[in-house]
Amino acid sequence: MPQFAANLSMLYPELNFLDRFEAAAKDGFRGVEYLFPYAHPATEIAARLQDLGMEQVLFNAKPGDWEAGERGLACLPGREAEFREGIETALRYAESLACKRIHVMAGLLPTGKDRSTVESTYVANLRWAAGEAARAGVDLLLEPINLRDMPAYFLNRQDHAHQLIEKIGASNVKVQFDLYHCQVVEGDVAMKIREYLPTGRVGHFQIAGVPQRHEPDVGEMNYAYLFEVIDEISTEFGWQGWIGCEYRPARGSVPGGTSAGLGWLKRAT
Repeated sequence: MPQFAANLSMLYPELNFLDRFEAAAKDGFRGVEYLFPYAHPATEIAARLQDLGMEQVLFNAKPGDWEAGERGLACLPGREAEFREGIETALRYAESLACKRIHVMAGLLPTGKDRSTVESTYVANLRWAAGEAARAGVDLLLEPINLRDMPAYFLNRQDHAHQLIEKIGASNVKVQFDLYHCQVVEGDVAMKIREYLPTGRVGHFQIAGVPQRHEPDVGEMNYAYLFEVIDEISTEFGWQGWIGCEYRPARGSVPGGTSAGLGWLKRAT
């Protein structure tokens, strides 16, 4: 069974961010991911990882002005310099945290633009970033995100992500395959796992229940079956990645609510 990583941006919301590492470790997680580390010195995060024997699995490059609603810079013409600065910062954090994966958010389509008019900007930015990341031994991940949760997002479908990877032409650019987003946009999730995992272009999985984005055993998806599919294909093709638990605990910020909802994890492992 692939390893599960706690997403510390969503899990343990009743705790301060830096206290969530220990909570995840106590619940048996050995890997962590989250959106952004930049509010904290990399050395402080690295010390917690080392003390707890945990692995930093994934985090995001800077997305622009998150509070103002920006969701990435990669597809935005005229923001190339800021995009490059964000990648350079992310790579410095990745080195300090011994992290081998960075998610590069695509961004929202500018008003009056469609995907075809900004794709060249996106591809050029990712080609440059891939070269920088390759020298650091880091993979860059592209995540299709559903338009219900993130209206106007540039990248929404699995096939589009794989087409873009072919255009970028860098072996260290891979797909962040979020099963929650895939179900909302496309469905047929098990067949897409079977189609894409053997290609070597899937770098990471994420999970959440559909439609409410709670625990994976809540909602319409049969994750016990999907874990079996991932395990089967992983064994056949030698995939050794992580599954990130990027969901909102059903009990919200109630103390201990995240831990109380981990029955699914005990059954899966």
